[in-house]
Amino acid sequence: MAAAADKKSVLDPWGATVVDDYNHLYEEFGIQKFDDLCSKVPNPNMYMRRGVIFGHRDFDRVLETMKQGDDFAVMSGIKPTGEFHLGTLMTAKEIIYFQQQGAQAFYSIADIEAYEDNRLSFDETEKIAVGNVADLLALGFDPKRGHIYRQYKELRVRDLAVHFGAGVTLATMKAIYGERHIGLYLSALIQAGDILLPQLKDFGGPKPTVVPVGVDQDAHLRLTRDLANKFRRKFKFIAPSSTYHKILKGLDGSPKMSKRNPMSYFTLNETPKAIGKKIACAFTGGRATVDEQKKLGGVPEICPIYEIEMCHFVEDDNDVVETYKCCKCGSLLCGEHKARTKQIVMKFVEEHQRKREKLVDQAREILGVN
Repeated sequence: MAAAADKKSVLDPWGATVVDDYNHLYEEFGIQKFDDLCSKVPNPNMYMRRGVIFGHRDFDRVLETMKQGDDFAVMSGIKPTGEFHLGTLMTAKEIIYFQQQGAQAFYSIADIEAYEDNRLSFDETEKIAVGNVADLLALGFDPKRGHIYRQYKELRVRDLAVHFGAGVTLATMKAIYGERHIGLYLSALIQAGDILLPQLKDFGGPKPTVVPVGVDQDAHLRLTRDLANKFRRKFKFIAPSSTYHKILKGLDGSPKMSKRNPMSYFTLNETPKAIGKKIACAFTGGRATVDEQKKLGGVPEICPIYEIEMCHFVEDDNDVVETYKCCKCGSLLCGEHKARTKQIVMKFVEEHQRKREKLVDQAREILGVN
């Protein structure tokens, strides 16, 4: 029992993140509970309402700004190493949500991080980024009220990283990220530049900024908040806020979707038929037999089928609650649930891919790609 109690979570933006209990993160990392604020959000999105967003840092500041109708920003992005998957879909939807609430939106194509972490050339990531941006636009991002850019091409971000290099020591970087090669430390300073870019004079000056990310990215927020305070006199920065969503289970029942196992996730660029097959083969929270399922009920808490419905594809909260109850009491069998989810997801993907195809040229134009 003592060994279990001593378990520590690992939040690693470039490696294996381990979260045994989200409640422990409040004490271990000083993350604040989002439940305390959700009822105060004027128009909470489904991630907030359903506890998928579980934590934050200083979101109260952004919330107050939203209520007053003052200027604020939302900033996040994607590492262009492949097609949109369910994790990047969640972050994109969160950015779009805040943009629709009035935020000035910023979306970074983290191609410097992709080079330093994954050794992908800038030519390779440029091609991937076009598809990523087309996905973002298809989901509803308004480029007229936002700034989409590549780290490698955005000199203002790189200039900020140069300034920040004078404000952090190697010991600090090791304390936050562990021992890494210098390129990853550089990419972390670049990402601090991303997060604070919305507060430069070119974009209206200092303002509350929220960064919606998976909790594995918290290290970047801790570093950036420290840098914002150190460089407050020079740039008048306001320490950025953040919201944290939970890490999605793999379709195979693993704790986290992984590109190492193609059956644990799907991308929005796969054929609907291939996605349907993955859903049909997915792990569930069901019992060994139909009789046991009807007698004992299922376990939706461990079921990735229930999770992808709740997190992405079912908008009505009442429908989600009804699915949960039917699973728990055994009236909803796993085969039936998979078949229903497959139809919902395939319909979404088919429509999304039609929109995406029409937006590729606009994505090229935004990124300056020939």
